[in-house]
Order: sequence, then C-alpha cells, then structure tokens
Amino acid sequence: MTAGAAAPPPIRVFHSPRYFADIGEHVMPMRKFALVREAIERSGLPARVEEPGPVSDEDLLRVHTPGYVQAIATGEPRALAESQKFPWSPELAEAVRHTNGGCVAAAFAALDDGIAGNLASGFHHAHADHGEGFCTFNGLVVALERARAEGRVRRALVVDMDLHYGNGTASLLASRPWAFQLSIYGNWYKQNRAYRDVDGERAPDTDNCWSVPVPNGSGGAAYLEILERHLGPAIDRAAPDLILYQAGADPYREDPYSPLDLTHDDLRARDEIVFRAALERRIPIAWVLAGGYTPDVSRVVEVHLGTFVAAVRAREAARAAGDLGR
Repeated sequence: MTAGAAAPPPIRVFHSPRYFADIGEHVMPMRKFALVREAIERSGLPARVEEPGPVSDEDLLRVHTPGYVQAIATGEPRALAESQKFPWSPELAEAVRHTNGGCVAAAFAALDDGIAGNLASGFHHAHADHGEGFCTFNGLVVALERARAEGRVRRALVVDMDLHYGNGTASLLASRPWAFQLSIYGNWYKQNRAYRDVDGERAPDTDNCWSVPVPNGSGGAAYLEILERHLGPAIDRAAPDLILYQAGADPYREDPYSPLDLTHDDLRARDEIVFRAALERRIPIAWVLAGGYTPDVSRVVEVHLGTFVAAVRAREAARAAGDLGR
C-alpha cells in the first residue's frame, strides 16, 4: 500500500456462538467454526466478524419440504431428523438455522462488498426432503433462492471444491436452470456414503451441473491444472451475478477421507485461483467452509485460515488492478 493510500476495508465474515451444538465425539468437529474465527481474529488481517440471525421458515421452504423442515424443528420422525448423521437435539435445530443464516448473510455481504465469507459449511449434501453427510439444510441453495427472491441475482454459480461431490446441490439445481454448479471432487458421494472410486463413479453432466473427478493420488500441480482448465469456462457459461464457493478442507493430504496429495500451500493456491477468477470478472463471491476431518483439528483450521488469507490477497490484487468496483 503506497503512502497516503486508504487502508482496505475489512472483509466481512459471519460467525455466531450459536453455530455450535454439542454432538459428542464425532468425526465432524463443530467446534472448528469458533476456532477458525479465533484464528482470523489473531491474524491481524482486515476482517470484521458479524453475527447473523437464524434463517427463516420462508427461506427454508423455498428449498426444503415442509415435512423435513418440521422434522428438524421437532426431532420427529427421528430417522428423518437425523438423516444427516448428527444426533438430533433442540440445540442442533437452532445451530443449523444459524449456520444457514450465515450463508444468506455472506451472500448478501458479497453482493454489497464484492467478497465475504461464512465460517460454516454450505451443506452441499442436503436434499429437498432429507439430509446427508453432516448437511441438514442446503445453505448454498437457500442463500441463492433468497437473493433471487429479493431481485439481487438472476443467475448464480456454485464452485464446489469440497473433497466430496456436491450431490445435494446438484439434486436441488435440477429444477433451477438459472443456477449452476461446478463440482471438482476426489471422492464420489452417493446415498449418504463416500467412495474413493472417482474413475468408475461420477455424475453425468447436465445443462447446469458439471462434474469433474480428480484422480486418486493427484498432487498440487495436477489438481490446480484441473481447476484452471474448468473454472473459467464454467464461469463464462454460467454468466453469474454471484458465485458461492464451497472451500473444503478435506482434500488435504492428512484427511482420513482424502486420496489426494495436497498440502496447505496447494489449497491456498486453489482458493486464490477461485477468488481471483471471480474478482477479475467483477463477480461477487462468498465462500463457506466445508469438510475437514483430520484428527488434529489445528490442521483443519490452518486450511480454513488459508482460505481467508487467499481472499485478502485476491481482494488486494483486484483493488490494485482496478478490478474491484467497490
């Protein structure tokens, strides 16, 4: 920053203590949301943490069936209320409304500021009438539908870089031709189960959902090449007013689900490629955290902090180039 230049405004990120629910010992560490917030606040980088309110019934019912929304609210029928593989509780029912509220808030902040983030997942395995894979309500589609209902977007793109294929989002976008998904994944996901076989199992492409498997054992060079080869054409084809970015930590080489050989540097480079591609085109982008199951949760937090670092770098580059009209 040159002498006398104004300091860049902070990037808004959303988090609430109500994102947490005590689900006991679980492979999905819900406490990581608060740990990422703390890491961002310690980093000294320009951030403003804001607490979102809970998502409304009106927002949820644009995407999910009344019976499923009611099951999550009441816990009955229990099998449906726990279809995402979490033990149901009133605390969980409140938490998922707040994490989805954060997805909505981040989308609108990005539309206003150019870039923003939610320190919780986008919940890309959630379907209209049930949850899967630790995903209760699909915050990505809930946020897009809210933005469309308020006239803020006509077309939108989800860039899903979680380790697992975004099957729930794809199912929801089948009836939403105005929204698109590019899912680049190292694990196939079907019927609430993850599969390492991405050579024999993949989703057929549709007019608005594109599936790109990453071969087992791929390192950073191959992974980033696949991303760069597919990202630009997807953005051009979707012509979105908003991009939502599912920034998974689970492709990391130490993750127990990952067959990929990706370092922290590789994942930060991934994030910067996605952010720069959006900002250079002056397309608002909001990111969400996604999977990350490395037993040492500090390694997961490091990946998610790297996403924020990449957002700051990309925003600074865009401002310097005059590509960020905000």
